[in-house]
Amino acid sequence: MSETLRGGCLCAAVRYEITQALQTIIACHCTHCQKASGSGASHNAIVPAAAFRLVSGGTKCYTDTAESGNRLYRHFCGDCGSPIFSQREHAPHVMVLKVGSLDDSNAMKLAMNIWTRSARPWMPIDPDVTNYPENRPAS
Repeated sequence: MSETLRGGCLCAAVRYEITQALQTIIACHCTHCQKASGSGASHNAIVPAAAFRLVSGGTKCYTDTAESGNRLYRHFCGDCGSPIFSQREHAPHVMVLKVGSLDDSNAMKLAMNIWTRSARPWMPIDPDVTNYPENRPAS
């Protein structure tokens, strides 16, 4: 990839770079993501931790326990509260980037919805993408 992706929080205290192409979005409709995002779903892209670099600022972290019992570390800006990324306790080499924090995500496409059983009735779910009532199957 010749172009570095950049993003950050609303107040610009946290800035980051990603050195890997991102093409797909996964929308999570679990109740924890609804609360953490303040919306009907969290829109995410999977990023290898090695491809992510904080350029300025730092994040605060909230430790969440998923329905599975696994811990999820939710990173956000301590000043404006913008969610930036999360990491699973058992997969620290992978980051779940909040695509709304990217400066430009226009080339990305929604690939799947997960946890649709807890989706809000007012949140549209595209039937033309892959949808799972709970988490996606392990790859």
